[in-house]
Amino acid sequence: MNRWMRFTAAALLTTLALHAGPARAENEGLDDLNKAMEQKLVAEKLGDLAEVIRLADSALEKGLDKDNTEFAKSLLASALYERGAAVAKMIFDSSPPNSRWPQFRHIALRDLQRADKLQAGQIEVLKLIAKLNLLPGGDTEQAAKALDEAFEAEPEGKERAEILILRASLYKDPEKKLAALRKAIEADPDNPAPRRSRAAALAMAEKFDEAIEQFDEALKLDPTHIGTYEAKALVLAQAEKFDEAIAALDRALELEPENLELQIQKARVYVAKGDRAAALATLDRVLEKNPENVTLLLLRASLHEEADNPQKALADVDRALALEPDRTAAIRLRAMLLAGDDRFDEAIAAMEKLRQGEPDDILALMQLAMLYTAAEKYEKAMEAFNTILAEDPDNRLALHGRADVLLNLGKQAEAIADYEKCIKSDVADSAVLNNLAWVLATSPDEQLRDGKRAIELATKAAELTEFKKPHILSTLAAAYAETGDFAKAREWSQKALEIATDEEREPLAKELESYRADKPWREVLSDGEPVEP
Repeated sequence: MNRWMRFTAAALLTTLALHAGPARAENEGLDDLNKAMEQKLVAEKLGDLAEVIRLADSALEKGLDKDNTEFAKSLLASALYERGAAVAKMIFDSSPPNSRWPQFRHIALRDLQRADKLQAGQIEVLKLIAKLNLLPGGDTEQAAKALDEAFEAEPEGKERAEILILRASLYKDPEKKLAALRKAIEADPDNPAPRRSRAAALAMAEKFDEAIEQFDEALKLDPTHIGTYEAKALVLAQAEKFDEAIAALDRALELEPENLELQIQKARVYVAKGDRAAALATLDRVLEKNPENVTLLLLRASLHEEADNPQKALADVDRALALEPDRTAAIRLRAMLLAGDDRFDEAIAAMEKLRQGEPDDILALMQLAMLYTAAEKYEKAMEAFNTILAEDPDNRLALHGRADVLLNLGKQAEAIADYEKCIKSDVADSAVLNNLAWVLATSPDEQLRDGKRAIELATKAAELTEFKKPHILSTLAAAYAETGDFAKAREWSQKALEIATDEEREPLAKELESYRADKPWREVLSDGEPVEP
């Protein structure tokens, strides 16, 4: 607590004695002031502070002489600060955050702002006003104003450093932010906090080596700070220095072996490194001690799915849902796993149930639309994509999905329009490039075909996939065939066959036969449904 707010028992008793004498005519509120001071001596709870505030307000309202008025204001400001700080502590010390924290902020700020009006320039009050306003949804202008006023009080050392750190968080310009944090380090060189903040800012600016140096400097000052090791590990992982990241996490785990978050981060670093086996081994060990941790189960399920072990993945997801039946991430993952096993009806049922509970969840509707498409329920897929695009006309994923559905429905002109919109927002999507090129090369509608552009699009798609996708090489072959260059068409069609799987070979062989006969490939439409020629 700041110096101005420390009311010792001796000081209060002395004040009580000094103000207990005559001159009551102009001190009608003196009794309430004395009671307020007595209450302040024993105040331990918020309710006690509320009584101090009530009595001090009453004393001021009834009337006090000049000296007593000033003292009452000081006492009132002190009680307001203490109550505001206690409520703010309920926000900052709560993990996970209390769902009512916005209300707590409102209550705390009301007391702190009043304390500031009663006695302006108190650094602790101003810092706390700034901190609360820097939380999501806060008033950053009020935060900046409070910090400016705090600087006018000429803080030194740790206080100056803390204000500079808070001010740095307001800057959008990375250089201004870094300059403020450099000054914070200069103001309090033995404090690791400014170095940690500067390291985080350097990491955001993708100056990873400098960030790591700052973390190391902070660890020299405080070699037992778990959060610094964790933050350093994450930056090392961003810089693709995975072994060093693991070493940093291991050092932190030496200090706190049972820290679950560190274990999870270690598994994630292994995933980023591409060492799925090590990641799974880490999660297996942690889950032995934490078998009911849903986050861990879902992370391991994702790894099993990536390792092409859908049954193990589904087992973990089912365990997670048994513990938390409404966990959205688990429902999504389960639907994806079911779809991968061609159990589309079950996947759709799960996502439709999720949508009923969360009708505003656009991501759930997107996943549902894709499931409808995979299950060839095109009308339902169209309805879902149209709903998304009504809210967000430029949603690239929805445009792509709707274009694919339109293509399956034989509505090629409409599909082309959606693909074109997709390309405007992302020219590096090989799937969109390939599908549009295919329509332009093979449509039975001469007005829609454009062989030259199809070659450009298919070539770009092939480059993006390093010429390793047979279906894209097939599209490139069809594009050349459309322009009459059957030699090139045969060349790319043959390459597609060479790298194709057994399932892909039959349709690709038919395409090659067509090019050998110097005939372009055509999608033949019947009753709105595409069929092979």
